[in-house]
Amino acid sequence: MTLRISLRNGEPVIVNGAVLRSVGRTDMVVENGATILRGRDVMKPEEADSPARQLYFACMMAYIDQDELQKHQDALLTRLEGLMAALESPEAKAVCIRFAQKVATGQFYPALADCRWLIGYEAEVLGRTVIAA
Repeated sequence: MTLRISLRNGEPVIVNGAVLRSVGRTDMVVENGATILRGRDVMKPEEADSPARQLYFACMMAYIDQDELQKHQDALLTRLEGLMAALESPEAKAVCIRFAQKVATGQFYPALADCRWLIGYEAEVLGRTVIAA
């Protein structure tokens, strides 16, 4: 299965743990299985400043750093348990369960989409809390 990726000038991409940066507008075609994460999907450690963001960061690390997979999976489990305990919304809990199912089968990249949903949900809830205060 072929994957085509278009990168803007200077946009980074992680391929099998190596950080690459495009020079000029670049199109890449990946013709075999690889772990790929575009720069816009990369979160820096200091950006993991909320429970949902910490879950995203742990999932991202499990995806791109297979050498330390057990450590990252342990962090994922801890973050997920904490987040599930704090959630009240059945929809958010269902997303967490879907996330856990993906992680259990090694589908870290698709699980990141669930984390992005949780990050949006968290921001919405915190936004309502700040306005209500």
